[in-house]
Amino acid sequence: MPRFKMVDGVSIQLTADEETARDNEEAAWAAGENGRALAGMRETRDRLIAETDFYALSDVTMSSDMTTYRQALRDLPSGKTTKAHVDGATWPTKP
Repeated sequence: MPRFKMVDGVSIQLTADEETARDNEEAAWAAGENGRALAGMRETRDRLIAETDFYALSDVTMSSDMTTYRQALRDLPSGKTTKAHVDGATWPTKP
């Protein structure tokens, strides 16, 4: 199925070279899906850990539940290699 682009308000069919370039762009985007999903998971995980960092200060006693929660967050990305793994991950519940 041919693809088109807009040039000065006119719809023009892509050339064969432009079609190939677009196909390559789409393939590269699809190939990066797992990496983007894992990066998003790590970003969320890092934010959740940062929200509990004050419990790790020397003048605060961290409960064993909080220690377990923080460790579960650190362990979360382990073994996750695909977007499906990331989407199916069970996030720990903050105590």
